[in-house]
Amino acid sequence: MSLVNTPSPAAGDASPDEGGRLSRLIERLRAELRSSEIWFTALAALLGACAGAMTVGLQLAAHGIQWLVYQLPSLSDRLSTQPHLSFVQLLALPAGGAVLALFTYLVRARRRALVDAVEANALHGGQMSMKDSLIVSGQTLISNGAGASVGLEAAYAQMGSGFASFAGRWLAVRRSDLRTLVGAGAGAGIAAAFGTPLAGAFYAFEIVMGAYTPSTIAPVAAACVSAVLTARSLGESPYLIASGGSGAIDLTHYLLYVALAALCAGFAILLMRTISVVEDVTRRLKIPRWARPAIGGALLVPLGLVTPQVLSSGHSALYLDISGGLPTLVVLTVILAKSAASIVSLGFGFRGGLFFASLFVGSLCGQLYADTLFLLSGHVVVETPHAALVGMAGLAVAVIGGPLTMAMLVLETTQNLSLTGVVLVGALVASTLVRVFFGYSFSTWRLHLRGETIRSARDVGWVKTLTAGRMMRRETRATPAGLTVAEFRRRYPLGSTSRVVLVDEADRYAGIVVTPTAYADSVDTGSPVSDLAVLADAALTPEMDIAKVMEAFDAASADELAVIGADGKVLGLLSESFVRKRYAEEMEKNQRDLFGERA
Repeated sequence: MSLVNTPSPAAGDASPDEGGRLSRLIERLRAELRSSEIWFTALAALLGACAGAMTVGLQLAAHGIQWLVYQLPSLSDRLSTQPHLSFVQLLALPAGGAVLALFTYLVRARRRALVDAVEANALHGGQMSMKDSLIVSGQTLISNGAGASVGLEAAYAQMGSGFASFAGRWLAVRRSDLRTLVGAGAGAGIAAAFGTPLAGAFYAFEIVMGAYTPSTIAPVAAACVSAVLTARSLGESPYLIASGGSGAIDLTHYLLYVALAALCAGFAILLMRTISVVEDVTRRLKIPRWARPAIGGALLVPLGLVTPQVLSSGHSALYLDISGGLPTLVVLTVILAKSAASIVSLGFGFRGGLFFASLFVGSLCGQLYADTLFLLSGHVVVETPHAALVGMAGLAVAVIGGPLTMAMLVLETTQNLSLTGVVLVGALVASTLVRVFFGYSFSTWRLHLRGETIRSARDVGWVKTLTAGRMMRRETRATPAGLTVAEFRRRYPLGSTSRVVLVDEADRYAGIVVTPTAYADSVDTGSPVSDLAVLADAALTPEMDIAKVMEAFDAASADELAVIGADGKVLGLLSESFVRKRYAEEMEKNQRDLFGERA
């Protein structure tokens, strides 16, 4: 008998049994997550804690960069509350733009736009690239750290949702559950920044998920609470929003606040359109993409000389200004300067969002509104802190969306229920007016400019995947259009098929013949069958989604249409009854997913 020496595992190597146990453990965990809401909620809470930690890390990194670049007196000092900044200090703005361009080049950021949480949930079933999320967060961190008028909230939401998507895909959760995790991660990042779990949860529901359903309440709430607790345990203070706003609201003033919200909606539409115009101008002027941030930074220098409040997000400046007391001319100056800074920053390629800028400018608009009423009437008509909070919510809702998000933000920061009521009314008015006269939030407006048709994070990705090419039945029989009716009758006896697709001499689509029409007594059997063809100018292309397919059926008033390729050759046939059946099946499946009815 021969002996075979089996080498023993090297130190630190896992044995096959250990690897098998690990694989079985992972598979069991995946099965639990797909079948148990408790396990899934626990996963969301864990991911929320990770999002909270990442938010704190981004905050500290941004403050550290600003302290280093602008030589601030201490790490606790904030850029936007500095009394003044010198021209030399403000040269950090164009320098930061150059660093941003270099970073974008080094990481080889793809030419196509990187996917954010809203687009991922609307079009891609919650699938996000972790590499893309790191790139977006890095670009936002550099932009904010350099002092550009952009907020870090985009980075908080991107990192929280990107990591949640990565974890969800690794754990093979359902499509609907992956969308929930993406929303929970984004909401957790916002909740950790502001210390407001309810506002973070509604941010997830209204802006990132596009739906509020029983199955999503527990995981999203768990993620947001976990994120806030994590941020607090790490010693990071949440953003301060309101120092005033106490006291009851006079019900007779509701119409005045509604008028303020309407003015904020109009200003928000102007702001969003102006940003897109500036972006278009930079493209038309053929300014190199890599040079745009540096040029934008140079344009921000004179605005920074006017007031440092226009720089960075403006968190501390908002807290400083919202209590009122600023001269009216100063308030108007800061509104115009901050708006211009945001337009230049985003129009010239700095990465970030308008979340906090809209809160800041909105609060100043509210103060200006209260001051104007005082000047016109000679006495205090509305309290300045109240007007500031209503204006803040109105402009933010108009730009970002989410009326309940902003109402919860005010409620959690002021603890004033009566003020929350009037804020909610103002937010709903602003949201309605923007929806009617503009139709988009800032994020969906930018997607619209890229050619997308989505208006919210509502899941329409399944519509995009149900294409004519996927649903059609292959057409293998090619019937020449020059065939005589007599020969057509010989090939296709009555009852053998309901329709026949014709092709011309070049094998291109030439219409459809309804078989019974070839058997009519009045038909000349010696004439070409192409004389009986219909729908020669109506056909589908394989990339058309199910919504466009149904529109084509309605326009053609047809029961069946051919699917043709770019060369005009017939690929298959598609019936209207089958398309509507598939649409109904997918709608029912999505309804089950919304209400957590697991199959």
